[in-house]
Amino acid sequence: MGTYSVNTRNSIWKGIDWWTILLFLAISLIGWVNIYGACYTFEQTSIFSFSNPAGKQFVWIMTALVLGFVLLLVDEKVYEVFGYWLYGIIIVVLLATPFLAHDVKGSLSWISLGPVSLQPAEFAKCFTAIAIAKYMSRYGYQVRSWRDLIVPFTLMALPMLIVMIWQRETGSALVFAAFLLVFYTQGMSGKVLRYGVIAVAVVVLTLKLQLIPDQWMDKVLMPHQRARIEVVLGIREDPMGYGYNVAQSLIAIGSGRFAGKGYLQGTQTKLSFVPEQHTDFIFCTVGEEWGFLGCLIVIALYVALILRIIVLAQRQRDSFSQIYAYSVACILLVHFTINIGMVLGLLPVIGIPLPFFSYGGSSFWGFTLLLFILLRLDGSRINKLY
Repeated sequence: MGTYSVNTRNSIWKGIDWWTILLFLAISLIGWVNIYGACYTFEQTSIFSFSNPAGKQFVWIMTALVLGFVLLLVDEKVYEVFGYWLYGIIIVVLLATPFLAHDVKGSLSWISLGPVSLQPAEFAKCFTAIAIAKYMSRYGYQVRSWRDLIVPFTLMALPMLIVMIWQRETGSALVFAAFLLVFYTQGMSGKVLRYGVIAVAVVVLTLKLQLIPDQWMDKVLMPHQRARIEVVLGIREDPMGYGYNVAQSLIAIGSGRFAGKGYLQGTQTKLSFVPEQHTDFIFCTVGEEWGFLGCLIVIALYVALILRIIVLAQRQRDSFSQIYAYSVACILLVHFTINIGMVLGLLPVIGIPLPFFSYGGSSFWGFTLLLFILLRLDGSRINKLY
């Protein structure tokens, strides 16, 4: 038994996908450097100083590496065996959050733990992915009709609705829609996605033509959400109000041209024209200081990471690991697409961080949890039979 355990642990380390870890490290370090650039002033302290976000992000990165190492040591069976328990615990935490949270721009999704604030919704994505993978990997389970998706839809919708309605955090809630793509990989009819796209197109056209009465709109959307959507659709011109972030972001990106103004040389950044530039709008720092070339490199790294995770999904030897891997890929894809679209003014501003790139401990730990559990499952695949 002892020999088997040692051999198993050794095979896990040999089976770790180092390409994925390399891409994770590259994106994280480039993000850290750009956080420093986004917050840099001419009196700025060291990149390691806690007096600026870059120094704090460095701590999040280091602690995330420790977390990742620990996750690689945990037996892979733990995630599947305790999948429903983990999901149940995070649901309870999500329900309790508004009672413990402090109001952040109308949202009740952040819990203060001394000097640190955490957003449980960031971790809910991981535990929801585990629960869905556990259910859909049951013996004999197949998606033959819509009835087979009732439970997976419920597992997806419950945290989504809690975050959206109870915590008033629309951005984080919308990310749970990424699981629709996961259901598609497991046999859900493509009609659902097509109907979804058509429904979104109808809603957008209806909003564009202003066919929905104002009193109905006010019941569905908060004022700032409605305003941001109207700015994106061109219904409202508000460059100094709700459209200010996007307008300044586009100016910053455009001013970088092909090769950028140079690291720490971005004037839009140095003069703080773009609010929240080190968090949700970090990508415009890349555009201004590193130009089109820098943007292309960052986008290429994300595409490579997502494609690599899809490769990991396709080579799994059990359904649980495969479904979980597709969940990770889809969540990262949705985050990446919405954030870039938001910064470029193609999508409404809804507060979606760029994975491993934007400043923030909760999001960084949440994505680390997602990714390293996958690496642990993938690392043990050589011990499983087809």
